[in-house]
Amino acid sequence: EHVWLQEGLVGCEEMNEESLDDEEKGHSVEELLRALERHRAECEQTGRYEEAELARLRLEQLRQHEEKGRRDALLEQQLAERMGVEEAHMLGLQEFNNIWDQKQQDFESRANQLQTVLATRHKQEHQAHLEKLRREVEPRTPRWSRDLLNLRKIQETLAKMRKYAEAEKTKDAPSSRCRAARKVREAQADKLEAKEHNHWKEKREARIAVMEEQFLHKQQLEMGGLLKRLKASREELRRSRKAEMERLLQRYQNLKMQMENQQRIIQQRVERYPITAARPSSG
Repeated sequence: EHVWLQEGLVGCEEMNEESLDDEEKGHSVEELLRALERHRAECEQTGRYEEAELARLRLEQLRQHEEKGRRDALLEQQLAERMGVEEAHMLGLQEFNNIWDQKQQDFESRANQLQTVLATRHKQEHQAHLEKLRREVEPRTPRWSRDLLNLRKIQETLAKMRKYAEAEKTKDAPSSRCRAARKVREAQADKLEAKEHNHWKEKREARIAVMEEQFLHKQQLEMGGLLKRLKASREELRRSRKAEMERLLQRYQNLKMQMENQQRIIQQRVERYPITAARPSSG
């Protein structure tokens, strides 16, 4: 012990921090500190004050070196802890976003599928309903007026009269008059029939259009209800994601605060009990 203790005392004024590790190789710093403290106390008791001062300076140098190493190691350890927490938080945040992005993508895919299925069903039901309306809406055939029916009856009567007139070949003049009268009545009847047919068609088409519009309105309400439910579900999904994100961030903040508090306590303990503090003499 005496040999390496003397080596530790020689040249302490010129010794830098890098030389400490080589010089005390094979001996722990604590062992050297205890030996130097005993040596300093012994020199002080025996009146070797110059040698005691050298031992004191060496003790202070070693303690400062050890204290710096301890602080550096602590800072490095605490930095690694903070980096670990940050890295874990970033990975958790990335996983969170991946999961929720997939949830939203699945939701939108399902929403589009529901809208497509409903729109296809509506189209088929609309076509079937329109065909049913055209088959069943009354009146399915025109209801001819009394005037038209009378004209057709007169037309038939004139036609019969024409046949009778042709049978009597000696009566050419009456036959010509019958043909002329029949053509006039026929033209009047055709014109009136076309008018009444158009009126029936327009009125029936208008009624079909009203009933079709009512049917389409029901379909629009059904589609609107689906879109409203999808909107509510989408908003609920958004709120759930936001709430879970807030919980994730809060857990991170709590963990970070807890770690910083623990690190602060350790730092304060190191500041309060440094190695460089004077130690009582053992002898």
